[in-house]
Amino acid sequence: MTPDATHTTLSMYSMFLSSDLFMKALIIGLILASVWCWAIIFDKGMAFKRMRANMKHFQEQFWSGHSLETLYTAYAKAPKDPLSLIFVGAIQEWKRLLSSHKKAGKTIKMEERLDKVMQIIIDKQVEKLETRMTFLASTGSVAPLLGLFGTVWGIMDSFNAIGATQSTNIAAVAPGVASALFTTAVGLIAAIPAVIAYNKLSTDIDRITQRMETFADELSTILARQNDLAEDT
Repeated sequence: MTPDATHTTLSMYSMFLSSDLFMKALIIGLILASVWCWAIIFDKGMAFKRMRANMKHFQEQFWSGHSLETLYTAYAKAPKDPLSLIFVGAIQEWKRLLSSHKKAGKTIKMEERLDKVMQIIIDKQVEKLETRMTFLASTGSVAPLLGLFGTVWGIMDSFNAIGATQSTNIAAVAPGVASALFTTAVGLIAAIPAVIAYNKLSTDIDRITQRMETFADELSTILARQNDLAEDT
């Protein structure tokens, strides 16, 4: 056998063609899972980058000395990031509670109500951030096992072929074994980026969540102070 023929026989395309229907379906499924993982990685990576930039800009505006009413007017119609969503939701609830208390002729502390409203917003934002993360985690854990299963399946077929032909010629065995090992390689190709991306994105989500919770605490303190001033007057 010439070197060119050997190269052709052991190319990835030829290994795919020499696989049986089950292994072909398995390889295609792993490739599609890998493509979808990369789509998730790029989409979330860009979304988190924009989110961090918007959060930084909002915090700069929040601590720049503008009044809460001015900042609320600027962001009420179109909040662009989780922090502005928390701010708008809290201010709306604060205004509603303050107005209802004044109409009723009584004043009560509203920190608990505001904290609950902000926590609900945070929980919803975290849920959005974690969308499709399960697929990355599942691909990272299951893809290598599926690849290994395909390898075991292919090696069993190779041994059956050896038993049927009564031939142990390496040239006859190599294509089947190579095709069997190819599924493990595809499984690892799908799993490794998924695991790395899952760990990185999970860390980003934790950091964004921490920023939301810290901002909610700061805003709650500011609104409580404003409420105390309103009660004194």
